Amino acid sequence: MKWVRRFGGRGVADVAAALAVTLIIGYAVVDPPGPSSPWPAWSAWPVAAVVSFPVAVRRRRPRAMLALACAAATVVTVAGAVAAGAIWVSFVPTVLVLYLVACTTSIAWSAAGLAACLSAAVTAVLIFYAQVFPGLAPAHSPSELPQAWPIEIGAIAVLLTAGWATGTAVRWNRQTTARLVGHLAETAVADERRRIARELHDVIGHSMSLITVKATVANHVADARPQEARAALAVIEQTSRSTLAEIHRVLDLLRSDGDPQQARLPAPGMADLPELAAHARSAGVEVELTVREEAALPPAVAMSVYRIVQQALTNVITHAGPARCSVTVDVDGRQAVIEVVDDGSRHGRPPRQDRSGHGLIGMRERARMYGGAFDAGPRPEGGFRVSARLPYNPDGTTP
Repeated sequence: MKWVRRFGGRGVADVAAALAVTLIIGYAVVDPPGPSSPWPAWSAWPVAAVVSFPVAVRRRRPRAMLALACAAATVVTVAGAVAAGAIWVSFVPTVLVLYLVACTTSIAWSAAGLAACLSAAVTAVLIFYAQVFPGLAPAHSPSELPQAWPIEIGAIAVLLTAGWATGTAVRWNRQTTARLVGHLAETAVADERRRIARELHDVIGHSMSLITVKATVANHVADARPQEARAALAVIEQTSRSTLAEIHRVLDLLRSDGDPQQARLPAPGMADLPELAAHARSAGVEVELTVREEAALPPAVAMSVYRIVQQALTNVITHAGPARCSVTVDVDGRQAVIEVVDDGSRHGRPPRQDRSGHGLIGMRERARMYGGAFDAGPRPEGGFRVSARLPYNPDGTTP
């Protein structure tokens, strides 16, 4: 029904709780454990409804409803409209509202509310037993519960304290959970930023290295060998276009509008390794590519393999090229093993064996993401070797 949806599930539960408490208070007044109230029997139900009403609307204004519930219970107690020996039942609505206040407000405010309710309840009980109880007619049957103000005050104090403590514990748990969820969200955002930064580093680093090499070639041979210069410029153009497409794909992950009409470029994978080797060859690196793929790789693993090979070749172009290089990728259905080895040749120029930097860090993180191993370093016979092992499950997750 519309009114149920408008009121909300919790609101309906509060109304049901208020009705239940009304019945309990009403029956306690009609059939008390001790002497009957001097008020007419029919008045028990309006009194119970007034005392229980704050429970039904407690979520709209918790603090105001706490004051109303406590005031109503205090007034009916002082007026003698409650059950002798079961005055504590009249404060049950106050307990329920105090629980919500403790859940939703600061601990200082809820503690002040608890103290105020306890003070009002103690005062009301003492007045009842001092002024109202002595004038009540004796009960027709033996009392089910002893009528004594210490017992009444003790029961009310226990209920109010239990309601406040439970609400405070729930509030603390919610705050802890919210902080944990917030921390996990911040961690996820930071991880995504690092991943995107790593993607951009790999894409831009590889492409700019190739473009730099080709621009240098074109600059030196522009006059003497214009055909070779034009070929170098063609490689620069092709590389620039593919790099822009790659950057567009990576930055598309940052879009917040989630436009379903925008076509997304496929992520690079194993099928793109020959093109990667061709780019390196155009930069003067003699690449020998060997791919043994017994089983198809999951897309995420295939992209990691591509990025590791891309960064390794970028390092060869930057630090060793022109050089000879062998790239081996072996996939057996359980893991992908990558090895990139170069001879370190720079055609008479001194070799650069120090290749530390974000490239190696990124490759190591990609291997670690799958629980694999990564190793990189100079070879005793010269050159540099990069090896990585990426174990995976058929669904692309870490085994």
